[in-house]
Amino acid sequence: MPAYHSTVSDYTKCVGNMAILPLRTQYRGPAASVNTKPDIIDEAVYYFKANVFFRTYEIKNEADRVLIYITLYVTECLKRLQKCATKSQGMQEMYSLAISKFDIPGDSNFPLNSVYAKPLSPIEADTMRQYLQQVRQETGIRVCEMVFSDDGKPSKWWLCFAKKKFMDKSLSGPGQ
Repeated sequence: MPAYHSTVSDYTKCVGNMAILPLRTQYRGPAASVNTKPDIIDEAVYYFKANVFFRTYEIKNEADRVLIYITLYVTECLKRLQKCATKSQGMQEMYSLAISKFDIPGDSNFPLNSVYAKPLSPIEADTMRQYLQQVRQETGIRVCEMVFSDDGKPSKWWLCFAKKKFMDKSLSGPGQ
């Protein structure tokens, strides 16, 4: 069975070889804000449980690179949410994870430098960092909403995926 790929194709701007896709978001950043559903974050969260088991992933377009990043980031979110008892604590944890310092393609500690192109200029690097931060903030909120149901308890059906490594990679360093 092949991995799921992004169906989003309406993008015109790329940074490096990663598409800047429109998002359904409340956060400011380089991505255009849209009200259509699904966006790339919805796709990544929807396909997460199926895609996380794959050790390899064939990239078909620039949107797939965003899908890969979000899938890896969802794993990081689940690792943090395992330690949270309430939804409000989870939301605070997701916000702090989203705004914390992170590596972008081209940085020496970025785990998938072979898949992503390095930004060509400092301006492109800044745009990429802003876009990824915008994606991280919105993804954190949506994952937290999925993990914590109406009764306020975390879902074991989501948290059981916290130890999985998509493509045997992790956005956090070893031992974190």
